[in-house]
Amino acid sequence: MKKPSFYLSISTLLLILLSCTPGIPEGATAVSPFDSKKYLGKWYEIARIDFKFEKNLNNTTAEYSMNDDGSIQVLNQGYNTKKDEWEQAKGTAKFVDSDSVARLKVSFFGPFYSGYNVIALDEDYRYALVAGESLDYLWILSRDTTIPQDVKEEYLQIAKTVGYDTDRLLWVEHTAQK
Repeated sequence: MKKPSFYLSISTLLLILLSCTPGIPEGATAVSPFDSKKYLGKWYEIARIDFKFEKNLNNTTAEYSMNDDGSIQVLNQGYNTKKDEWEQAKGTAKFVDSDSVARLKVSFFGPFYSGYNVIALDEDYRYALVAGESLDYLWILSRDTTIPQDVKEEYLQIAKTVGYDTDRLLWVEHTAQK
């Protein structure tokens, strides 16, 4: 007779996990106002705090396009230097609240979402600083394969103010094109 209560507990836990809104690190603020149409297109990853899904990747890019339902299609790709092959992952991003606030949740694995928070963005939408849901995820993005030194320094300072250990950043090489 304990099985029904076990399944009920698991079901309740899953519902709670699925309804959780991906976070933003304390001290970080998502860009607002935000124009998602200007953000669409290809971005080069300049730096990241490395994690298992991007391990051994260089030449990494992210390409964003609008889906019919208002969500954003995400196409990440990079060259795996250990496997000597290109890898890609497709996902979907949705706004957490308003589409005028750069706070999104992104999923590459079904119903499991992670935070994607643009916390710095130049007025021309050429450079972006993106925070994940914790201090273990951070990206510096550019429309080009490089970033001006003054923008780099500004974004590093913002990241440090939020609490990121910027010494953990991996600076991505862009040497090949797919």
